[in-house]
Amino acid sequence: MNFAPLPSVDAASVPADALVLDVREDDEWAAGHAEGALHVPMSDFVARFGEVTEAVADGRRAYVMCRVGGRSAQVTQYLVQQGIDAVNVDGGMIAWDESGRPVVTEAGAPGFVA
Repeated sequence: MNFAPLPSVDAASVPADALVLDVREDDEWAAGHAEGALHVPMSDFVARFGEVTEAVADGRRAYVMCRVGGRSAQVTQYLVQQGIDAVNVDGGMIAWDESGRPVVTEAGAPGFVA
């Protein structure tokens, strides 16, 4: 069986106005996340799939992120199989933070990657 390579992009290349889909768990999200990201934990993903389809209804690409890229790769593969334009963010939030992209808490204060 041939599998197409998983579409991916490095954190520094994610457009500033992109739809970032964070699939980390609640405690990871609370510590810090990309500003404006949509939070749908992987553990709730199937139940909350409608939130994702609504967010990409206008044809937007979803940039899927977790801590290092493993969970987001699985979610990206699932989204692509559903016909959704999705790419995995290589290195996840670790790479996002290391590339100097802002990490914030719910209150908008500076956050950290847990």
